[in-house]
Amino acid sequence: MRSLAPNGLARAAVRFKPASFAGTFVALAMAALIVSACGILLETGVRASVPPERYAKAQVVAAADPYAHYVTGSGENRVDNSALLPDVARLDAKYAAEAAQVPGVERAVADLAFPVRDGDRQLTAHGWGSAALSGDRLAAGSAPGAGEVVLDRAAARAAGVAPGDRITLTLAGGEQGFRVAGVTGGSAATVWFADAQASALAGHPGKADAIAVLAEPGADPRVIAAGVEKALAGSGAKVHAGDGRGAVEEPRLGFAQEALTGIGGSFGGIAGMVAVFTAAGTVGLSVAQRAREFALLRAIGATPRQIRRAVAAEALLVAPLAGVLGCLPGIALAHWWFGELKDRGAVPEAVELHVSWVPLAVAVGAGLLTALAAGWLAGRRPAKTKPGQALTEASVERLRPGAVRTVLGIGALVGGGFFASLAASSAGDDAAEASLGIVMLFMLAVALLGPLVARLCAALFGLPLRGGSAAASLAAANSRTNARRLASAITPIVLAMAFASTLVFMHTSESHAAAEQLREGLTADHVVTHPGGLPADAAGRAARTPGVDAAVGLLSTQVLVPAGSGGDRWLQGAAAQGISGSGAELAKVQDLDVREGSLDRLGKDRIAIDETLARSAGVTTGDRIELHLPDGTKARPEVVAVYGRGLGLAQVTMDRASLAPHVTSAFDSTLLVRGGDARALRPLGEVTDRSGYAAARNVDRELNAWANYVMAAVLGGFAATAAVNTLVMTVLDRRRELGTLRLIGSTRRQVMGMIRWEGLLVSAAGVVLGSVIAAATLIPMTRGLTGQAPYVPPLVYGPSCAARSG
Repeated sequence: MRSLAPNGLARAAVRFKPASFAGTFVALAMAALIVSACGILLETGVRASVPPERYAKAQVVAAADPYAHYVTGSGENRVDNSALLPDVARLDAKYAAEAAQVPGVERAVADLAFPVRDGDRQLTAHGWGSAALSGDRLAAGSAPGAGEVVLDRAAARAAGVAPGDRITLTLAGGEQGFRVAGVTGGSAATVWFADAQASALAGHPGKADAIAVLAEPGADPRVIAAGVEKALAGSGAKVHAGDGRGAVEEPRLGFAQEALTGIGGSFGGIAGMVAVFTAAGTVGLSVAQRAREFALLRAIGATPRQIRRAVAAEALLVAPLAGVLGCLPGIALAHWWFGELKDRGAVPEAVELHVSWVPLAVAVGAGLLTALAAGWLAGRRPAKTKPGQALTEASVERLRPGAVRTVLGIGALVGGGFFASLAASSAGDDAAEASLGIVMLFMLAVALLGPLVARLCAALFGLPLRGGSAAASLAAANSRTNARRLASAITPIVLAMAFASTLVFMHTSESHAAAEQLREGLTADHVVTHPGGLPADAAGRAARTPGVDAAVGLLSTQVLVPAGSGGDRWLQGAAAQGISGSGAELAKVQDLDVREGSLDRLGKDRIAIDETLARSAGVTTGDRIELHLPDGTKARPEVVAVYGRGLGLAQVTMDRASLAPHVTSAFDSTLLVRGGDARALRPLGEVTDRSGYAAARNVDRELNAWANYVMAAVLGGFAATAAVNTLVMTVLDRRRELGTLRLIGSTRRQVMGMIRWEGLLVSAAGVVLGSVIAAATLIPMTRGLTGQAPYVPPLVYGPSCAARSG
C-alpha cells in the first residue's frame, strides 16, 4: 500500500489542475450516492422484520411454508424455484393438540383470522381461543357457543348491542344472525366465534393460519421451539420464535422484502453499473486530458512506475472523500424512497430502515476501485510509451480504443443482436427475459466502444451542422476530432436513456394494452363494488332485481403458474377471477375474446386462461395445467378455453367454488350486472357504469407504476448531472483552445455558440442512441407480453429526453 501513498506528483496535479479532479470528484460522488442508496434498501430487504403484536404472548408460533416450490432437474442439476404465495398457507388445526403435549407448553391455540362486516363496518374475526393471545378478557357476558359471538367494546358500541341481543353480520357466504354472548374491553373492532364454528365460517373447516404456543412460566423458548418442531415433524410446518413470529403475523412482510431487494438488488445492480461506467469514463477523461503533462514527465526522466503510481495516488486522494460525501445524500435518498414505499402500503409500518456501515463501505470501495482501475487503464499507455513518442501522441487524440476493449465491445454488440433475434422468436416471459439481455449487452457495448460510437455519432449528427454557421461547423469539426472527449459525455446519457426508457415505456405499453382490453372486454351495464367486498349471495340478489339479465360475482386473487421453456422454468403470478355463474352468464358481462375452446365448460376442475399465459406455460385447450392456488394447494385443472384479453381482465378464469376455500377473504371484489336499474342495485354497494370502473382501474395501475418512474428519475438525474459535469470538464480543459479561437478573430458569441452546438450534438446523439437500444428491447418484449407494439406517449417521451440530456 506504501507504493500507492500520495506522492508529490499526485498532490501537485490535484493542486495545480483542480478542474479535472473536480469533475472526477462529482462523478465518483454521484456513483456513491446511487450505490449507497440502493445498498441500504437491499440490506433493509434482507434484514427486514416486524416485532410480533398479537403473537407477543406466544413464545413459539408454527405456520405453513409461505412459499410455493417448483423443482426442475435432478441430482446436481436439481433447482428449487420458489415463489411467495399470494395468500396465507394453512395448517390442520389438529396440530394444536400435538403441540400442546410438548413439555413446558401451557396451551397451544389454533389461530385464524378472517374478515366480516357489520353493515359497512369492517371487523376482524377469530376463534375465541385466540383471545388468550391478545389478552382480551370478558367485561360482560360469557364465552361464545354455537351461533353466538363475543364483540369487543368498540364493535359492540358501534353496533348498539349488549350481551343477550341479536346481531346480523355479513360473512363471505352472506348475512347471518348471531346472539351476542359477551363483550370484551378491547377496541380493535374484533369479533370472536366459538372455536368449533370459526374455521367453518371462515371457509376453511379444520384449518388454522398458525399454531400459537403459550409456554409455562420459566420454560425456555428454545427448548419449546425444538420440542414443537419435533412434534410437528412431517406436517410441513415451520417453527418460528423471536421476530420470526412477526413474519407469520404480517404476511405483507414477504412482499415488502421482495420489493426492497428488487429495487436494491436488480435496479441497484443496473444503476450501479451505469454509475460505475460513467465514473470510469470520467476518470479516464481526466487522465487523458493530462496526456501532454505525462508526456513531458516522461521526457524529463519520469519512469513508467512513477507515472502509474501518480495516477493511482490521485485516485486515493479523490475517491475516498468523494465516496464519503456521496453517501450522505445516498442515505437521504434511501430514507425518502423507503418512506414513500411505506406511505403507499408496499412496506409494513413496523419495518424499519437499516443503515449500517456495510452498504456505505461498499459504495466508497466501489468508487475507489473504479477510480484505480480506470486510472490504471487510462494511464498504461502514457506510462509505457517512449518519451519522444509520448510527446508526439499527446498532441493528437487516438482514433480507436484498445484492442481488448474493442473485442469485448464487439462481442457485447453481437450478443445483443443474438438476444434480439431470440426475443423476436419467443413469447411471454421468455421474450421478456431475452429482452433484458438486449438492453444489458447493448449498454455494455456502448460503454466499451464509446470513442468509436462517438465518432460515428459526430459524423452523422454533424452533417447538418457543417452547412450551418461558423459556430455550428466548428462544433461538428471539434466533435469529430475529439471523439474520446465526446464519448465521456454521450455514454451516461445513452445508458440512462436506454434503461429508463425500457422501465417507463414497458409500463406504459402494458397499461395501454390493459386499459384497451378492459374497455373492450367489459360489457356489463353496471359494476357494483364495496370497500369490504361483496358476499357470495350478492350475485343472486342482483339477479332477482327487475330488468337484470345477468349478474356475475368476481372473486379476484392470484395463482402461481409454471412458466418458461425447457429446463428454465419458474413460478409466475397470474391474476385470477373466480366467477359465481356459468360461462354463458359470464359471456353476457365480459367479452374475454375467446380464441380456442368454449367458456360453456367452465366448472369444477376446468378453467380458461389467457393466450399469453398459455404460450408461456406451454399448454392449449384440452391440456392440464399445473398451478398453485393462493394458499399453495396444488391443482391440475383442464384448460377448456384460451382467450385474448387476460391482461386487462384476468389471466385465469375459474369457478368461484374452486377458488373461495383457498383465500383469506372470500368476499367478491366486483359484481358485474347486465340490465336493470342502477338505483335498485345501490343497497348492494357502490354502483358505477363500465367507463367509470375502467377509469378507476387505470388509476390503480398508474399508482403501481410509481416505482418505475422513480427509478427512471434517479437514472435521469444521474445522466443529466454526469453529462453536464463532463461538458464542464472539457470546456475548462479547453481554455487554451478557446483562447486561441478568440485570438484569431472569433467573437465571444461564436465561441459560446460552438459550445452550445456541441452540447446539443451530445444530447441528440445520447438520446437517439439510447432510444434505439430501448426500442430494440421494448419491441420484442411488449409483443411477447401484450401482442402489441410499444406504446410511447409523446408527453412522457419528450420530458424524458429533456431530463436525460440535461
